[in-house]
Amino acid sequence: MEENKSKIKLASLVLLIFSSIFGFNNSINAYYQMGYYSIIWYLVSALLFFLPSAMIFAEYGSTFKGAKGGIYSWLKGSVSDQTAFVGTFIWLAAWVIWLVSSTQFFFVSVSTLIFGHDTTTSWHLGGLSSTQTLGIMEIVFMVIVTFFAVKGVDKISFISNIGGIFTLAIAIGFPVLSLLVFFLNHGQLAQPLNVTTLTHSPNPAFQTPVATISFMIYALFAYGGLETSAGVIDSVDKPEKTFPRALIIAMVVMTTLYALNILMCGVSANWASKLGAKGVNLGNVEYVLINNLGYVLGQKIGLSAAGCQTLSSVISHFAGLADVLSGIAAAILMVYSPIKSFVMGCDPDFLPKKMTQLNKHGMPEKAMWVQAVIVSVIIFFISFGGSAASEFYTILMDMMNVSSTAPYLFLIGAFPFFKKKEGLNRPFVFFKSNKTATVVSLVTWIVVAIGIIFTCIEPLFTGDIKTAFWTAIGPVLFGIVALVYFQWKTKQSLADDGVVEE
Repeated sequence: MEENKSKIKLASLVLLIFSSIFGFNNSINAYYQMGYYSIIWYLVSALLFFLPSAMIFAEYGSTFKGAKGGIYSWLKGSVSDQTAFVGTFIWLAAWVIWLVSSTQFFFVSVSTLIFGHDTTTSWHLGGLSSTQTLGIMEIVFMVIVTFFAVKGVDKISFISNIGGIFTLAIAIGFPVLSLLVFFLNHGQLAQPLNVTTLTHSPNPAFQTPVATISFMIYALFAYGGLETSAGVIDSVDKPEKTFPRALIIAMVVMTTLYALNILMCGVSANWASKLGAKGVNLGNVEYVLINNLGYVLGQKIGLSAAGCQTLSSVISHFAGLADVLSGIAAAILMVYSPIKSFVMGCDPDFLPKKMTQLNKHGMPEKAMWVQAVIVSVIIFFISFGGSAASEFYTILMDMMNVSSTAPYLFLIGAFPFFKKKEGLNRPFVFFKSNKTATVVSLVTWIVVAIGIIFTCIEPLFTGDIKTAFWTAIGPVLFGIVALVYFQWKTKQSLADDGVVEE
């Protein structure tokens, strides 16, 4: 009975998925890049990628409900151990790089929570520069997150619940306040809504077909990370029912909120006057829009200029709090789920024995701390290494862009093989026929592949050959490393067993 109490329930799993995937700023960034036109692309991405992949993962998750290896177990049980090792290693490498980058954005949110805007460039510890100071703080943050994550999945679930609630609060609060402005303004929008604004971007940078396709890729990636929830499926209460339900609920809620929040951006902010101004960029547009919403709301309810500024500041502080808590929730899940899936899924003989050992909370503690050390070393080098380190960081980010989504090609491509596997207990079946499953998998696979290809070649259109190279080479390099290591360990294992290959 006590064990059942510690299991993750439906509501907690939905919040965990929501906090690890949904980004309120994805809606804001979408409006900044494409205006209302982005709504169409988010809906298309949901239909062509999010919906089918969620159902595919739901079938995987319910069938392999007792597997501790997450997506590793899915791929191994559908295709082969080698495919699982290579695909999961690429995925893990991408998330390790994500941990490096996410810590930087986290402190921008902390600054906004405290000061109402980004002041990180002025932070100093002793004689350290702001970059070095942030580096030290990021390492400390990584250590704290790992410390709590190794304490057990119940701690992860608890923190994810808090992060999910605040993420949901800002995602719902923004449209509620926007609707209030809409009614107070007698139904008039700051950004007109018509056929032209729904089918064309107001942003001069997104007028060409190539730029439009590149945004579709951005919309696809806004739904990325759904597979990370697989790392906790063995801790879910009645996973064969709970996991599919949670995926479906999270999918519907996220898609609705993305579209709604994009639409609500235009209630108080005219694109040309507010976002077309000098100094507005993807790094600060979230708080530009939120500040503007608070100020406009203050004007509509009759506050003085000082009162409008105060209301704007209060709303910005709350948005910063939501970003901080969701950032903690996402980080604490990501330091656990990818490494756990890899360590618990692969052959124990392929890794040092200590890496596969679980602590009393059932967590691969040593592996998680090794990961924390690797991330901390990278952060330290980037922060204290000067211009060469900055160049290295840029390369890492380019390598991550595709590496984080390349595993979808493995997971989606393996699904038809999974459907043909016999002798599996399938508590949840969305695709009733193998033919349907194959067609859907093929279409979804092509959509992801097109997104990856355009991500790789897009820099070529601006002559940025270096970015194109590192973006394309990321998953290839990680995949080659994994393949070579897997084959070496396999031969070593055969030799140890006295088996001689022909």
